[in-house]
Amino acid sequence: MNTQQQFEQVMAECRELFAKKLHDYGAAWRIMRPSSVTDQIYIKANRIRSIETKGKALIDEGIRSEFIAIVNYSIVGLIQLELGHAEDASSLSVADALALYDKHAHASLELMLKKNHDYDEAWRGMRISSYTDLILMKIYRTKQIETLAGATWVSEGADANYMDMMNYAVFGLIKIEFGE
Repeated sequence: MNTQQQFEQVMAECRELFAKKLHDYGAAWRIMRPSSVTDQIYIKANRIRSIETKGKALIDEGIRSEFIAIVNYSIVGLIQLELGHAEDASSLSVADALALYDKHAHASLELMLKKNHDYDEAWRGMRISSYTDLILMKIYRTKQIETLAGATWVSEGADANYMDMMNYAVFGLIKIEFGE
């Protein structure tokens, strides 16, 4: 399997869980402001780092499920940036939520393919723990952008950081699923 196929397979699994949660909860996340989405991603990335540092998890869910959550919350963040948060969680149908999911997943795939071309798949030589650290760094950058209300001087916006967090999480999932 090439990188695009691996990416698509991992994203299909993430999407499947997203769709199941949409069925169970609806789009309850629509009430979240982007800063709350960023904090949710922080919780997931921090747990991964904690497990990596301590060498074990006491809750019967490993880092794989947290990387999936980071992928899905990153897409939620992109949707929230696009639509704004809603006062009513029923403001988005399942079909529309999945269409937006697919749109942002495709945009992230396109970005990854371009970066893979330029960086010659350097991510394959990195450790999974480095993806965790990079995700945490992107979270802190996003928090600063949110503090500045998006008024940056030279930096990309929160959307680019969400896409990078998603792609690093996908890289972690690819390595977990397919090995080095």
